[in-house]
Amino acid sequence: MTGTHGPYNAFLDLPQMPVAHAESGPLAGLRLAVKDIYDVAGYRTGCGNPRKFVESDAASRTAPAVRAILDAGARFVGKTQTDELAFALFGQNAHFPFPVNPAAPDRVTGGSSSGSAAAVAGRLADIATGSDTGGSIRAPASFCGLIGLRTTHGRIALDGTMQLAPSFDTFGWFADDIETYETTGRLLLGRDPHQHSLDRPISLTWLDEMVDHPALAEYAGMKVLAGAVFGTPATSTSSFSSSPDELYWCFRRLQAREAWGVHGEWITSGERDLGPGVEARFGFGRAVDDRTAQAEQVRRLTFRSELSALLGKDGFLVLPTVPGPAPYVDSTPEQFQSYRERALHLLCFAGLSGFPQITVPIGSVAGAPFGLSLLGPSGSDIALIRLGRKLLAQHKRPEPWTH
Repeated sequence: MTGTHGPYNAFLDLPQMPVAHAESGPLAGLRLAVKDIYDVAGYRTGCGNPRKFVESDAASRTAPAVRAILDAGARFVGKTQTDELAFALFGQNAHFPFPVNPAAPDRVTGGSSSGSAAAVAGRLADIATGSDTGGSIRAPASFCGLIGLRTTHGRIALDGTMQLAPSFDTFGWFADDIETYETTGRLLLGRDPHQHSLDRPISLTWLDEMVDHPALAEYAGMKVLAGAVFGTPATSTSSFSSSPDELYWCFRRLQAREAWGVHGEWITSGERDLGPGVEARFGFGRAVDDRTAQAEQVRRLTFRSELSALLGKDGFLVLPTVPGPAPYVDSTPEQFQSYRERALHLLCFAGLSGFPQITVPIGSVAGAPFGLSLLGPSGSDIALIRLGRKLLAQHKRPEPWTH
């Protein structure tokens, strides 16, 4: 693994080997790119770390979720760059040239599914797999003008996948049109176990307050569009037992502790050359003690119960996916950290609850994409995709996003 190739630094520079796919099926003729945390038979899974790549054997089997897409007729076109061990939010892996955001080249793609988002936004692939542990489907989709669903936790099997934090990890995919997105979703998800109609939109004041000032007017317009499609969201000041900051830290501590539990032994067994930000996050997880983790797990379960009660059988949240458009590539470390914290305050709702959340590309700020999210009860993934379809049907999207 020597680097990346092709436009946008989306794909890893790997010898191309044949990967079997069906000649017919609902995805026939479409191109599939695969994030390099998923096994593809004949390829090593590098997980964004050159030493991990060197130590890995070529996979003997393709991850089942990826295989399902291939068996539906999609054609494999390459493995895509990921943030190191999938533990970052902005798509800036210290070991590779950074992927370029085709929709806003002066801004980041988002991570950790950075190459996959760049591939679809740059029209180098029609579908690209990603994962969402802390926001790695939703943030890149919002940044690059794509559709992205964080699936209900546990609904799609993660066999043949590098774990990061197992109680948060989910399979996801990108597409830039809703027909392809829903076809892929029906294939992977089947019928929703949640069979009640989602027809009660809800807005939470303190989620809306996370939007950055330059994006406020655009976000207000997106909510107006959502109101026209679904009915005006009922604004709730419903307070959870935990404050926004407490939920943010709950997510950070539990995710990082799990990540250390998965990767700590490997990290400490030799020189790994981790990028500084990734190394710091693993170090943070190493320091979370048992007592703290137990308390945060109680907080998490309480929050899940409270959010479930707020949504009921028919409710869904309308919220900003992230605080605004993607940060600029040349942002300072302080600017990146400020954005990351605000973003995770929004993204942690789905992570802590395990509930599904879709982001749809209906906004733009200063010419850069900005997504609106819908979060529903457990098992309502397909219903959310169909709600996203209704929003997109009423939205006049600029064509193309790519510059």
